[in-house]
Amino acid sequence: MECRERYFLIAADLSFTGDEPYFEAVDRAGVYPITQQYASECGYSVSVLPQPGHIELKASYFSCHTENKDDKMFTFNFNLIATDKGKQVAYVLNKTCSPPLAWSPREVTCEVNYMEAYMSATSAWQVMFHRAGLQMAPMTLSEARTQHYVFDLTDGRLVFRTPYGQPDSFENTVNGVPLEVIHATLFSRQGWVVLMVDLVAACSMYEGSLDNGYLVWKTPELLYPKVPVIDAQIKTGLNGNLLEQSTSEERGYAVEKHNATIQLKVPYNTEGAYRKSFVVGDLYEFYILNMYMELVLLDNNHVDTRLRFHRPLSTPLLRHQIVTENRTVVEDREFNIYIGSIPQDVELAAVELNGKEFTVLFKELSMCTNCSSSSMCTICVAALSNTYSYTLKMPFSDSIVIQKFHRTDEILRYKLDIKYTLVVLPENKPFYHLASIVTSVNATPPAIAAICSEWGIGFRMDHKPTNYLWDISIGPELLTAELADRHRYVMHNDSQTLLLDVPLLTYGYEYTDISLEKFSGTFEILIKDHETSEIHRSVLKTCSFSTSELISCSRNGQMTVVANVSLVIPTGGMPGSTHLNKNCTPIDADSTRVLFSIPLNSCGTTIKIVNQQVMYENEISYTPATTDKMASNVTHKVTVQCSYTLTWLYRLFSVFRFESDTVGVGRIIHTVSTTEGLQSTTLRPTTIPSTTESPYRLTLPFHPVSYYFRVPTQGLKSEEGETV
Repeated sequence: MECRERYFLIAADLSFTGDEPYFEAVDRAGVYPITQQYASECGYSVSVLPQPGHIELKASYFSCHTENKDDKMFTFNFNLIATDKGKQVAYVLNKTCSPPLAWSPREVTCEVNYMEAYMSATSAWQVMFHRAGLQMAPMTLSEARTQHYVFDLTDGRLVFRTPYGQPDSFENTVNGVPLEVIHATLFSRQGWVVLMVDLVAACSMYEGSLDNGYLVWKTPELLYPKVPVIDAQIKTGLNGNLLEQSTSEERGYAVEKHNATIQLKVPYNTEGAYRKSFVVGDLYEFYILNMYMELVLLDNNHVDTRLRFHRPLSTPLLRHQIVTENRTVVEDREFNIYIGSIPQDVELAAVELNGKEFTVLFKELSMCTNCSSSSMCTICVAALSNTYSYTLKMPFSDSIVIQKFHRTDEILRYKLDIKYTLVVLPENKPFYHLASIVTSVNATPPAIAAICSEWGIGFRMDHKPTNYLWDISIGPELLTAELADRHRYVMHNDSQTLLLDVPLLTYGYEYTDISLEKFSGTFEILIKDHETSEIHRSVLKTCSFSTSELISCSRNGQMTVVANVSLVIPTGGMPGSTHLNKNCTPIDADSTRVLFSIPLNSCGTTIKIVNQQVMYENEISYTPATTDKMASNVTHKVTVQCSYTLTWLYRLFSVFRFESDTVGVGRIIHTVSTTEGLQSTTLRPTTIPSTTESPYRLTLPFHPVSYYFRVPTQGLKSEEGETV
């Protein structure tokens, strides 16, 4: 309950009430229900906002049943009738007010449902109305009351009040603004003197309009053209409170004059406006504000007339746009979806992610909650000045997220279709807000760097989140720890980097440009699509190495060998005199080594098939001359072998030329034999030995080194004590 400048206000929020509450006026004579008609006659205005239980009563200081003491103290007594738990309850409300503003000689109030004018008081009055230039027959004030006109004579004021639309009022239009005007003349005969008072009330009936975010209301500047005005002051406000000019300007209020018309513009969502959400398929809203304007006119007699305008202005239903922003940062590996501009009478009830629905429950504002126990999704709520916002976070790795790899452009797309279920309070009317978020990530094959060293080739690959889309293979075999151990690769793989050292002369090399001094070694790593096994890229590295001893078994069936024959030639013998089966001689030789390069099916090469392996074998032999110093019963030879997996030689017997999917595995075996049946073998095959799985990583660089031993052939014993 508040005392305002020219009226008493009661505002009640009875959210528990069932039926619509109403007021009763109370005085010493009885109780008077305030109906719509009675309110307009007696100086009351009752408004029920579109929110259950919210009701307001405004009572003029000169309203009926109000105790008036010298126009300075006014006592109000009301009953508020409401329903609580099915029972009718009466709340007794009373208050005494003293107007904070002194009375002007003439005042006119244009309320929402009546017009009121008051000026200095006198006694023994009659009234005569004027309409369309005609004077109606005089009547007493009691007779006027029966026609719903109220005249009240206080000790210091004369009050005239009438509802809108009375028979004696008339409509007029000034500069396109509709007016309702009523003109009454009160007169009193005292002896030979007749005192006459003109009471004219004119109110703008402009209902207001919405223009570019502003609610606009208009009134003619000169409502009383016959009154000469030398000064006019305008103040504006809301809900019966006038604002300082600086405050109104700060809030965006604007008063403009066009063609003698005053135009008031107020932002529809200004502070103090009432807002309500509605669901009509989608989310809508409207705003209501109780406009208040005071116009003070000063005439040439320096008497002011104070005009007050109270008007409810409302917008039509406006579409409320909820804001959705994709704030996802790809490097964070999670969706970050913002949904904002949620009105305060709307809350989030559920969210559906790619068809899976979760109920959302927040215990308090500014907190986060998990969507469910089975998902890594979280939703956080934040309260802003007059709205809410929600932030949904979902890791890309969550099973709910849809992932699709577009192989043609090497793009990985993460998709999250979101359906928010929001409800308007207090009706709990639901509506839905949809969002489809797609985040694209470059999913190109991983970059692999390669570097040459004295002992082989090293590879490095930095891990990135999309590497799981690709397989790394050596030829047809997937690169695994087991494969690395089996082929004597040195591999280290952690969450950041894959390091692979490939020693020279191990599985996967191809050798070209082989000479006695040097050769080129090439190693290739394949990057394949994980699902289709299609090769997308390859990393091919070729390095030059110094030659000591080497065997190369090419894909097209060419065997190239650099072998050390110093152990199998007699003193003074020449390595160039060595030969293969069928006397094929080397193409180059130095003091200790020879170079052979032959097709696999030439020079007497033999073929064996053992355990799914096709083995091509030949021998480098030396037949001593009779002048050699070594005894003639000793034969010197070096065995060379190339082995291919049988499944990789699928064309071996279907075409005339040799074709293999991979290079072969080569071995060089040095042996010394005598005619007496004793044999000494130096086991240093240049080949790819098999090893068991090992959890250790070789931290020192691997240097392939050749070792040679000269031992006597007589008296050697094996571990079992047998003569070798």
